[in-house]
Amino acid sequence: MKKRFCFAPLFGFALLCVAMVLSGCGKDALHKAVKDAFIKGDTTEQTYQAICQIVTQNAEKYSDYVDANGGINAEALQKMINEVGQNLRPPMQWNILKYGDQSLSLSIYFERSGSMVPYDQASGGGQLKKAVNDLINFFPTGHQAAINIVNSDIYPYQGTVDSFLQDRDIYASTKGVGNASYTDFKVIFDKIFQAQRPGNVAVLVTDLIYSPKNTSGVSVEKILNEENSLATSIFTRYKGKSIIVNQLHGDFDGQYYPYNGKPFAYKGLRPFYVIIIADASTIDRMAGDPQFNNFLHLAGTVNSYRFNQAHTTLDAKLIPVWRNNAGRCRESRDEKGLITHCENDRETGQFAFSMAVNFNGLQKEDAFLSNPANFNVQSQNGFTLKVEKIVPADVNGNNKAYLEGMTHVLTFTGKFNTAKDEIIVNLRNDFPTWIAQTSSRDDSAASVPGFASSTFGLEQFLRGIYDAFAASQSNYTTLNIRLEK
Repeated sequence: MKKRFCFAPLFGFALLCVAMVLSGCGKDALHKAVKDAFIKGDTTEQTYQAICQIVTQNAEKYSDYVDANGGINAEALQKMINEVGQNLRPPMQWNILKYGDQSLSLSIYFERSGSMVPYDQASGGGQLKKAVNDLINFFPTGHQAAINIVNSDIYPYQGTVDSFLQDRDIYASTKGVGNASYTDFKVIFDKIFQAQRPGNVAVLVTDLIYSPKNTSGVSVEKILNEENSLATSIFTRYKGKSIIVNQLHGDFDGQYYPYNGKPFAYKGLRPFYVIIIADASTIDRMAGDPQFNNFLHLAGTVNSYRFNQAHTTLDAKLIPVWRNNAGRCRESRDEKGLITHCENDRETGQFAFSMAVNFNGLQKEDAFLSNPANFNVQSQNGFTLKVEKIVPADVNGNNKAYLEGMTHVLTFTGKFNTAKDEIIVNLRNDFPTWIAQTSSRDDSAASVPGFASSTFGLEQFLRGIYDAFAASQSNYTTLNIRLEK
C-alpha cells in the first residue's frame, strides 16, 4: 500500500509564514528605516534626521518616541534603535544622543510681495529690516543662516548673510525674484515644514495678508472662510510644532493693495509679523537658554502669542506669613498640595492663604500672568484669587526661603465652612484678544478706522492655527490645592 502525503496543509502553513515575514518587514516604516541604516552603514546625522521626520510626521503611530511637547523622545528612540541593532548579525550600535546637544540652525523666509516693498523705503525708519537683522544677529549661529525670498514660492537668496545684513534696499536687490503679485501661504508653510529638520528654527517675515491668485469677484466672507480653513488644514498636519507670532509696527511709504478696491498711496505705520516655527521641544529649549532671550523677545514687538505650548507643571509653596493672609493653616509634610488645620479668622470669619509660584516656564508677559481674569478658579467655598508679582522689597528674612526662585504670589480668599475643599486653578489658554482687536475685514481705504494698526483677515488666519492645536492647549497650567480643617 502506497503512502499518501498531504501537501496542502504544509503548503498553506508555509504561505502563512512567508506572509507573516513579509508583513512584519513592510508594515513599519520606522523600523525598516533604522534597519536599512545599519545594513547600509549609513548611521549619519542626516539619516537620523530623516528617521526623526518619519516619527514627527506620524506622531500618533509613533507616540512612544514623541515627548510631551511633541518633539523627539531621544532616549526612547535610542532604545528602539539599539534593539533593532542587537537583532542583526553581527549586532550593531548607533549613538543618536550625541546629536541632541548640537547647535540649532536658522532659516529666514523673507516675503517679497508688492505689499511688503513700502516697508523698506529710504523715507522710513527701517523697522522691518532692523527686525530681520536682529533675528540673525541674536541667533548664536545666525552668521550661517539660510535666507530665502518668498511670494508665489520659496526662492534661495543669491547673496550671503553679510550682504543681506548690509543691504540698504533689500527689495531692490531682490527685484524679479518670484511673482510679487501674490503670496501663496499654503505653498510657503508646507515647504517650510517639509524643509525643517530637528533643531531647525524657521522665521517667516511677512505682512500676513492672505492674497492668493484669482480672487476677483470673490466675497470678503468667502475669502476669509477660505483663509481660516486653509490655516487649520496646514497646521493640523504638524502637531509637534510650535508657532510664535510676533506683531510689530513699521513705517510704510508706498502703494497699498487692498483686497477689495483700488490701490492707494499710504504713508504711516502698518503692522508686520515675525513668525517663528520650530519643534515645540526646540522652542522650550530656547526659552530656557539666556543666549536666545533677545531672539525670542524681539525689540519692537507690540503683541505676541505662542501656538501649541505644552502644559506646564507649576512649582508652588505655601507662604506662612504674607500681607493678605487671614486665619490659620499648615502645609502638609507628607502630601504635596495638601493644606491642613485650616481655620477662618476669628474676627472677620475670612480665610486667606498665599502660595508662591514660579511662572517662568510659561513664557508669558507679567501683564497676562498678573490678571486674575486669565485664571479659572473652582472650589466648593467660592475662593477668589489675587495675583501679585514678587519684587525685591517683598523678600525679607521671614519669607526668603519661600519666595526665592519664585515669580508671583497667588492669594486665595473666602470662608472655609466645609470640612474639606479642593481649589482647582487653571491658567486658560484662550484665543488672544489682541488678534481680534487688530484684525480687519475692510482695508479699502486709509480712512477706515484702525487701518494703521490692523491687518486684513488676521483673526481668521490665526484662528485657523489656534483651532488646529486647540484640543491640546486649553490650559497653560493647572494647580490643585486640597484644604482640610
